Amino acid sequence: MFSWFMSHNPVKSDSRVFYRNVFALVVPMALQNLINVAVTSADVMMLGQVGETVLSASSLAGQVQFIMTLFFFGLTSGAAILTAQYWGKGDTRTIEKVLGIALRFSLCTGLVFTLAALLFPSQLMRVFTPEEAVIAEGVKYLRLIALSYIPMAITNVYLNIMRSVERVVVSTVTYLVSLITNVCLNAVFIFGLLGCPAMGIEGAALGTICARLVELVIVIVYSKRINRTIRFRVRDIFVRDPLLFRDFLTYSVPVMINELLWGAGVAMNSVVIGHLGSAAVAANSVAQVARQLATVVAFGIANASAIMIGKAIGSGDTQRAEEYGGRFIRLALVFGLIGGCIVLIARPILMNVMTLSAQAQEYLSFMMFVMAYFVVAQAMNTTLIVGVFRAGGDAKIGLAFDVGSMWCGSILLGSLAAFVFHWSLPVVYVLLMSDELIKIPPSLWRYRKKIWLKNITR
Repeated sequence: MFSWFMSHNPVKSDSRVFYRNVFALVVPMALQNLINVAVTSADVMMLGQVGETVLSASSLAGQVQFIMTLFFFGLTSGAAILTAQYWGKGDTRTIEKVLGIALRFSLCTGLVFTLAALLFPSQLMRVFTPEEAVIAEGVKYLRLIALSYIPMAITNVYLNIMRSVERVVVSTVTYLVSLITNVCLNAVFIFGLLGCPAMGIEGAALGTICARLVELVIVIVYSKRINRTIRFRVRDIFVRDPLLFRDFLTYSVPVMINELLWGAGVAMNSVVIGHLGSAAVAANSVAQVARQLATVVAFGIANASAIMIGKAIGSGDTQRAEEYGGRFIRLALVFGLIGGCIVLIARPILMNVMTLSAQAQEYLSFMMFVMAYFVVAQAMNTTLIVGVFRAGGDAKIGLAFDVGSMWCGSILLGSLAAFVFHWSLPVVYVLLMSDELIKIPPSLWRYRKKIWLKNITR
C-alpha cells in the first residue's frame, strides 16, 4: 500500500505549475502557523521565567480556548469543503452565504465559552488539575482571557474561509501584526516594563486580549475596504437558504464533532498528565510547543491540499484532484521527516533555556524523543484526513478514525497505565501519543479506495 501511493501518478500534468501553486499557498500558511506557534512560545518562555506554577496554569487554562477554537476549526473546515469546491465552480455569492452561516454559529459558540470562563473559571480548572496553586493562577488567567473569545469567533472563521478561496496572505499579515503586539505587550505587562506593574499571568492574558482586538480591526478593514472578490455583509449572518444550510450542516457537523472529539482527546491527555504533577504539565507544555513548531509546514501542506483538491473537484477535474492527492501525501511525508529532525535539534536548546525543575527536565528530555516520531505520523494523517478527504466531501471518516485511534486506543491505554497500573510517566506518555501511528494504515487504505473523490456543489 505504501509503495502504491509513492509511485501512483494517474495524470501527467505540469509539475512546475503545481509546485508553484503549492509554494504560493504553503509559504504564507506555514508562516501563519509559525506565527501562531511563536505566540504560544513567547507565552511559555516568558511565563517560564516567572515560575513553574504559572506556566502550568496558563497551559491548562489554555485548554478551554483550545476547545473553543476546535469549534471554529470544525465549522470552517466543514464550510471550506463547500467554499473550495464552489470557488472552483466560480460561484462567489454562495461562498458569501456560507461565510455568513459559519459566523452565525461561531458567534454563538464564542458567547457560550465567554460566559463559562467568566462564571465558572475554578470549575473549569479543576477538570484539568487538582493542585490548588495552579487552579488559583488559572482562574486569574481565564477571567481576563475570556474577553478575547468573541473577537476570535469573528477573525478565526473569516480568515480560515478566506484561505479556502486562496486569500492566504491576509491571514499571515494579520497574525504577524498580532504576534508583534502580543509579544511586546506581554513583556510589558508580565514583567512590569515601562512603568507598568508586574502582572505575571494576568499580564499574559491582557497582552493576548489586545492582540485579538488588533486582529479584529484588521479583518474589518480588509473585509470592507480591500477584499472585492468575497464581500462580507452583516445581513448574510441571517441569510435564509434551506438547501445551502442543509449542505452546511451535512459537512460541517461531522467535521465539528470530529474536531471536538479529537480536541477532547487532547484535553483528556492534559487531564491525565495534569494528575501526574505540575512537573509533567510544564514539560509537556514545552514539548507541545516544539511539536507545533515542527509541523508548521506540514499543516500548511494539509491546508493547501484541501484548497487545491477541492478547487479541482469543483471544476469537474477529478483526475487532477487524484493526482494532487498523491503529490500532497509525498510532500507531507518529506516535511514530516524534516519536522522530526527539528524536534531533535530543538531538544537540547529548550532544555537549556527553560527554567524547570530537575524532574521536569528529565520528563522533557524523554517527551521530545516521542515528539520526533509523532510529528511524522501527524503530518501524514493531517494531510490525508483534513486535506485530501475533506476536500472531496468525505467529511465523516475522520470522526471514525479519531474515535477509534484516540478514545478506543491511546486515551484508554494511557488512562489505564496512569490510574490503574500506575506505570511510570514515560510509558504513559508513549501510550497517550500513539494515536497518530494507529491512524496511518486505515488512512492510506481509505485514500487508495478513492471514496473521497466527490463533487458536492449544486
